Amino acid sequence: MDGFPTTLSSSSSPPPEQLRSDRPAPAAHLATLFGPAFVASIAYVDPGNVAANLSAGARHGYLLVWVLVLANTMAVLVQYLSAKLGLVTGRSLPQVLGSRMSRWPRVAFWVQAEIVAAATDLAEVIGGALALAILFGIPLLLGGVIIGTVSMLLLILQSRGQQRIFEFVVMGLLGIITCGFMAGLFVSPVDWDGAARGLLPRFDGAESVLLAASMLGATVMPHAIYLHSALVSDRHGTEHTGTGLRRLLSATRWDVVSGLAVAGTVNIAMLLIAAASLQGVTGTDSIEGAAAAISTHLGPAIGLVFGIGLLASGLASTSVGTYAGDTIMKGLLHARIPLVVRRAVTLVPALLIVGGGADPTWSLVLSQVLLSAGIPFAVVPLVWLTSRRSVMGELTNSWWLRVAAVVTVVVIVALNAALLVLTVLGIE
Repeated sequence: MDGFPTTLSSSSSPPPEQLRSDRPAPAAHLATLFGPAFVASIAYVDPGNVAANLSAGARHGYLLVWVLVLANTMAVLVQYLSAKLGLVTGRSLPQVLGSRMSRWPRVAFWVQAEIVAAATDLAEVIGGALALAILFGIPLLLGGVIIGTVSMLLLILQSRGQQRIFEFVVMGLLGIITCGFMAGLFVSPVDWDGAARGLLPRFDGAESVLLAASMLGATVMPHAIYLHSALVSDRHGTEHTGTGLRRLLSATRWDVVSGLAVAGTVNIAMLLIAAASLQGVTGTDSIEGAAAAISTHLGPAIGLVFGIGLLASGLASTSVGTYAGDTIMKGLLHARIPLVVRRAVTLVPALLIVGGGADPTWSLVLSQVLLSAGIPFAVVPLVWLTSRRSVMGELTNSWWLRVAAVVTVVVIVALNAALLVLTVLGIE
């Protein structure tokens, strides 16, 4: 993908971050290296995505299909660069940044990253609690406690060094999410010609710009960028160069494309379902309203499957989000606390908001705004670091990849700036 060489040049010393041994991964075993990107892709099908995609389809039909296609394409590029940084340097993005910052800038960067992680957790806990309310009528506060408790059990697997099992569990939840959110597609009268016309980039007023920006903010997730670089280094170790590293990068490209293809397909399916069956239906601007509309217009069975998918989304995404927060603290503060303790601490703000009677939909919107503000802090350093020979050696980004990455950053930052401005101005 980058035109990288089979071996690193021997004419110059590798940078401090460069890896040191050459243990090739047999081509036949490349498929067994899949997993990290599927875990990171959970961030792309979390409850925030559900709310944004269903609202876009219900309000504007097929108009914004192109946004999801563009967002998913950019997500593939961004997640690949994150994984590439982790493989080549043997360190996560927060670790590389932490090693290059003085104390107070490092602490400030950590604060904003933790705020973003907390905002992510808020959306995911609320989404899971809403799923329990939809499925079983459980009050939101109790539902949030249940989601937090189950996610702790999932995190115990990772904290005890069982990363592969953790990956399999999360991938299983991704399968449930896929079935839950795509089931309605098979009974919805989708206008495929209209969906094809939706690939043409255009807007229809300020509201569609706001929705497009929120869809992007719900797709390109800062915590997934921080996490992916840690997942690959944790999974594959730090002792690879030459042919071994080349094969790992090849496997990683396929891992990223496959994982994000699943997530992107699910997101597009949600928009198509809403466009085909929920246009003009009142209440679809909230998850619980959309779930009720799905049950009414597509049948109780589809509504039940949707609720199960939403529950799996909340459980998986909140576990992955907590893992990301641990990665951020470890890399920037050179400290860490047990994952289960972190899960307990970060659960408190979400429960306070839910227990305080805050509107769930408003809380989800707030979380997306905070996420949007944090995206530039993740993507700009990532593109800069992976384009520097002092960090990546001869595996630095090729010229065309640098251009694609810069264009991606400009689009992401511009759309998220639009989201912040429109939100502050109160345009709906």
